[in-house]
Amino acid sequence: MSQRRRRTLFALAPLAIAAGLPAPAAAQLLPRLPLPAVGPVVRDLDRTLDAQVADVRQLTDLRRLNLQRLVRQNPRELDVDDRGQAVVRGEILAVSPSERSLAIARNAGFAVVRQEALDDLGLTLITLAPPPGLSARQGVKRLRRIDPDGPYDYNHIYAEAGSVGAVTAPAAGLAGAAGERIGLIDTGAHTSTAALRGLRIEQRGFAPGGVRPAAHGTATASLLAGRAGAFQGAAPGASLLVADVYGAGPTGGSAAAVVKGLAWMAREKAPVVNVSLVGPPNASLQAVVKALAGQGTLIVAAVGNDGPAAPPLYPASYPEVVSVTGVDARGKVLIEAGRAGHLDFAAPGADMAAAASSGFAPVRGTSFAAPIVAGKLARLMNGRSPAAARQAVDALGQQARDLGPKGADKTYGRGLVGEDVRVSPKKLQQAG
Repeated sequence: MSQRRRRTLFALAPLAIAAGLPAPAAAQLLPRLPLPAVGPVVRDLDRTLDAQVADVRQLTDLRRLNLQRLVRQNPRELDVDDRGQAVVRGEILAVSPSERSLAIARNAGFAVVRQEALDDLGLTLITLAPPPGLSARQGVKRLRRIDPDGPYDYNHIYAEAGSVGAVTAPAAGLAGAAGERIGLIDTGAHTSTAALRGLRIEQRGFAPGGVRPAAHGTATASLLAGRAGAFQGAAPGASLLVADVYGAGPTGGSAAAVVKGLAWMAREKAPVVNVSLVGPPNASLQAVVKALAGQGTLIVAAVGNDGPAAPPLYPASYPEVVSVTGVDARGKVLIEAGRAGHLDFAAPGADMAAAASSGFAPVRGTSFAAPIVAGKLARLMNGRSPAAARQAVDALGQQARDLGPKGADKTYGRGLVGEDVRVSPKKLQQAG
């Protein structure tokens, strides 16, 4: 491997971990490893990626290698599915299985270890344990064979879709107040940082360890609703509901945690929910996404950073979800940006800053484009209903800047939005 290619691949490792993420996996599911100061790396990443377009083909391999390392370092808690994706060891999920399916599973030796009502969605999340001596991989295979109509799937691990640098910049001023209410499925957020101070933020934990503020959730929250000095999010002053699905420990980011976070959003009747996480398709997640969208909640998700040659990632690829890619300051789609089953919008995802635990930090990735679109949609939502959701998406599409091409390519979806939210780290430093 050439030195330049090696630089590109290692620069693409999830820098959010070095900035303090407690989660087991960031943009590329890398386990917690010591990394150098990441501010210069983020800046170098912008240059390296633009110069090394061919190396984007290596992104999927990089993610796979990092995933394998993650599982190896946590063998008691994690395993892999039949496609090599990280899963919680010994757990099988099923959303609202029929009594017949549960009877088949029990008769085959599977035990119900948790049964959780997702009341406001009219669903139930069942967690099954396979018989002794059987892995989750073997268990899912057996259940699907003996009960083809059952809704069985793994408890997959989902990862953040962006990296946060460590260069901070001060800013003065408090967030204002607005009527929008936005949900966020992410890590916890540092509410004392300048851009989020004074906002109405309610945080709940849905993974072991409870709410753990971290870099990724802080950055996405600020791009949704933050305001301080020269920095302003897409819906400044909005109220936030933050579902921390990572907490502490290697099983953070599980499909079960994401499902329960989305169920909380249904209970709170959040009109818009941002999900800057990516992973494989999952039957339980799909069922909950469909139910929540059917109530009129707009779910906005990042397409991920595995590169355009990688398979589509989820939840962005579900048809009910508004999928978002990221662009740099020149309007070019990030070359590490993934693809989804469909694309709705593009928004800034590089050459910009977002809130850190103290001050601001450079960010890069589709993770940070998605909250910009979510915030813009929240300001256009008139109530919470399927009709209101469609009208908000159409209205934002009319505001979007057409960078083309569209047609079969749809590089930018309906177009580019949220350019007013991009503030460079340099500008914030000068303002401070």
